[in-house]
Amino acid sequence: MRRYAYLLLLTTVLANCGGSEKLSQSPSETNNDNLVETSFSKLPNWPEANLSPGLFAFQKSCKRFSLKKASSKVSKAWLELGTNGEWAFLCEQSQSVDASNAKEFIEKHFRVFEVKTPANEGLFTGYFEPEFEGSRRQSHHYQHPLYKPPGDVITANLGDFEKALGDKLIYGQLRGKTFKPYYSRAEIADGALQGKGLELVWLADPVDGFFIEIQGSGRIKLAEGGWMRVGYAGKNGRPYRAIGRDLIEMGEIPAEKMSMSAIRNWLSANSSRSQSVMNKNPSYIFFKERHGDGPIGAAGTALTPGYSLAVDPSFIPLGGLVYLDAEHPDESQPRIQRLVAAEDTGSAIKGAQRGDLFWGTGSAAGKNAGHMASKGRYYLLSPK
Repeated sequence: MRRYAYLLLLTTVLANCGGSEKLSQSPSETNNDNLVETSFSKLPNWPEANLSPGLFAFQKSCKRFSLKKASSKVSKAWLELGTNGEWAFLCEQSQSVDASNAKEFIEKHFRVFEVKTPANEGLFTGYFEPEFEGSRRQSHHYQHPLYKPPGDVITANLGDFEKALGDKLIYGQLRGKTFKPYYSRAEIADGALQGKGLELVWLADPVDGFFIEIQGSGRIKLAEGGWMRVGYAGKNGRPYRAIGRDLIEMGEIPAEKMSMSAIRNWLSANSSRSQSVMNKNPSYIFFKERHGDGPIGAAGTALTPGYSLAVDPSFIPLGGLVYLDAEHPDESQPRIQRLVAAEDTGSAIKGAQRGDLFWGTGSAAGKNAGHMASKGRYYLLSPK
């Protein structure tokens, strides 16, 4: 799904309002001592947990391991998580497993590790696929486009020029003979891409488009009839800025009331100022039309509501299995304690004990996703 760093728009705010700075650990700041092998029987609610939805998500996403070098480790940070070849073998074995023997298969073929970090607790947020109205054609009512990727966006891997710079990608465009940053959000809003035939779909409200960018995908109910599903197709490469933080500093939303819903409500109620506030975040996402079931995660498979988790792939392999234990965003509901598949990433999802749970499509999913900023932890599975 390649959701971008806006993920909630307030990840930075949440971290500053009680989260731990340890949530942003990099692999170089961890070592294998962070993982301590434990037993499945010690996992919270393991005896009662329904493992089949998480295993089903794994059966789809794990096939990617067979496409990689078999001897390579799947995690830069935690070597105990095994090799691509080991995961590919268990992926193949899992294809004949059904709900009735899911737990037997997991316990027989996997080890489980507890993640030890200084905080021993992490931040878990949520995301979803929003639904809005739109049209394939511009009209008086539908004036605000989602754009397809422009052909003049150029990416450069700095490591190709200097190995010490690693694999960092930068994005830009040629202006004359000079490589410059690509158009910012403000420049695009002012018409930098008009007349280039890049309009994918037209929306009634620019805030709708902004929130589709936040989630990385969306479903559009078309004025012509039917639905269009759009998904991430690229970005302008400008740095992300959390406008939730800006709205707090401007005195518009109290920090204790900050949420995705609060940001949406403010932008909608302040239409004369909303674009200037959105422009504070220069990053911009491009889209393409997608077909099939559900939005597609970074693992290349359709996400499973409630059982697909976005992770930091420096720590957890895409396609792998995680046992999640986190607070439910609805205080009246029991904790989220279930097996999930690591099927997605997000620029705001960095470090150990950090995850983003996919809730599904539509307003009900959006309610849970928008209110999820939960303390919790996960346990990592590895082939025996």
